[in-house]
Amino acid sequence: MSFLSSLFGGSSLDPNKFEVLDKNSFKKAIQNKKVQLVDVRTPREYNSGHIGKALNIDLFQSGSFKPSFEKLDKSKPVYLYCRSGARSRKAARKILDMGFEKVYDLKGGYMQW
Repeated sequence: MSFLSSLFGGSSLDPNKFEVLDKNSFKKAIQNKKVQLVDVRTPREYNSGHIGKALNIDLFQSGSFKPSFEKLDKSKPVYLYCRSGARSRKAARKILDMGFEKVYDLKGGYMQW
């Protein structure tokens, strides 16, 4: 794998475990349910606006990223988003490697929300 593809998440994610949802599907999926909704942007970005009751787990905070996700239920789906979709895809790869069973990503990130 080249440096760029590893940097930008070149290897494909397992479609049985990872799915990108458009805004309407994402909204419908998180509506009226107790879901694991995670914003992987920085606290500053999160504080400038976020979706509902999303947890803020900053992808760039390597010291707290994994411990924060360890507190979540790996058997339940995780709904991720970032600003545009790139960071949430990286985060998805990391948490799937940690043993999470299903990850949904908001297509286009918060900018599309």
